[in-house]
Amino acid sequence: MACIRREVVLNAPVPQVWDALRDIGALHTRLVPGFVVDTKLEPGARVVTFGNGMVVKELIVDVDEQQHRVCWSTVGTQLTHHNASFQLFPEGEKTRGVWLADLLPHEAAPMIAGMIEQGLAAMKRTFG
Repeated sequence: MACIRREVVLNAPVPQVWDALRDIGALHTRLVPGFVVDTKLEPGARVVTFGNGMVVKELIVDVDEQQHRVCWSTVGTQLTHHNASFQLFPEGEKTRGVWLADLLPHEAAPMIAGMIEQGLAAMKRTFG
């Protein structure tokens, strides 16, 4: 199983970033505009349309208010397993975000890592 870990430091305090991250239906307007162009909520899930045209259904596993962590699992793709989370940590007046993704098949890791890096770049544009 491939495990991808990426981090980013955002120029905003945790409460500000958390307010956008926990708004699971507004990825395209509040967290990663451009990387995600549309988000539609369904019971227990969201349907995400990426800027490259890919559409993915993500089951929302958890929105943890105390740990500032959102966890989701992608279903209905060519991946046989996908589970990811994004968690926030204070860095003074800034926020460190940690994106973890576990997936199969292992061969998909470079593509998913590239998408994660695009998402982090979009967050940097949003929060500086």
